[in-house]
Amino acid sequence: MVPGQAQALANLRRGVVEHCILASLRSGERYGFDIARELEGTLLASAGTLYPLLSRLRKNGLVASSWQESTEGPPRRYYSLTADGEEALQAFESAWGPFRDAVDAALSDHPSSDHPMPHQPEEPS
Repeated sequence: MVPGQAQALANLRRGVVEHCILASLRSGERYGFDIARELEGTLLASAGTLYPLLSRLRKNGLVASSWQESTEGPPRRYYSLTADGEEALQAFESAWGPFRDAVDAALSDHPSSDHPMPHQPEEPS
């Protein structure tokens, strides 16, 4: 690993992992462990980091949770995307493409005007 790469990856995760969690719920209700297994590695440092994020998303009304009986042990908590979560995910997706392109252009040897830096929309007065 390149020096500083771990810190750079941690900083990148902070801005996007919650939206990746929301995206993983778009197809329907999921058990937390299944989400962790899908995202662990590059997007999640470990499965243990998922649950505080799910808790924050739930408190912010972006995901809902319910307990369901399990044939393999104690009840399990399942998570689903709320309407507010879908709206937040759509907003992220619309911003992500231009942002990603601008970062790619800034990091390339020959930045292009085809990928202008995204700007913040002005707030209505």
